[in-house]
Amino acid sequence: MMFVMGQAIWRGPRSGWAALSGMQIGYIVWWVAAAFGLGTLARAYPLAFRLLAIAGVVYLAWLGARAIWHSFHASEEGPEPARRPSTHAFRDGIAVAIGNPKSLVYMVAIIPPFVDPELPVGWQIVTLALIALVLDLIVGWMYISAGKQLARAMERAATRRGIDRGIGCVFILIALAIAVDLYGTQL
Repeated sequence: MMFVMGQAIWRGPRSGWAALSGMQIGYIVWWVAAAFGLGTLARAYPLAFRLLAIAGVVYLAWLGARAIWHSFHASEEGPEPARRPSTHAFRDGIAVAIGNPKSLVYMVAIIPPFVDPELPVGWQIVTLALIALVLDLIVGWMYISAGKQLARAMERAATRRGIDRGIGCVFILIALAIAVDLYGTQL
């Protein structure tokens, strides 16, 4: 959701919604994978999932570094020119969702207790996915709204640089926390 809010701040609400929509597509990929036995696949191909997790961590860290880099190259005087909606927010939203190793953990560890193996699993997964997606859209709307408000505060160059640096640091810290959580002392 930090990515969605960041897009709303940096590029406007349209980009926030594009990022949120992309993330929902990415989550649908995870839900479909769960419906087809994600837990079994994760156990059968641990290297593939480890590589996916590494890619997600690297991508999140790259987004954070890019935000920090931008903060040092932002205009010093007055507000920046109006930023255009990102043409990559949707694509990047998909990448953020698919590359998020926490999604794998969520699907493998959290979903199975809510699925009754005695009933058709596919429909249960679809129902859980729809509930999760609707809730995610509601939460995303709140983050986009907050991003819209923060964008107003960013009319001051110093505030803009601080927010860019803060969001960049949060992305990098999340990437590090995920890496430590996934790999523990192996790092």
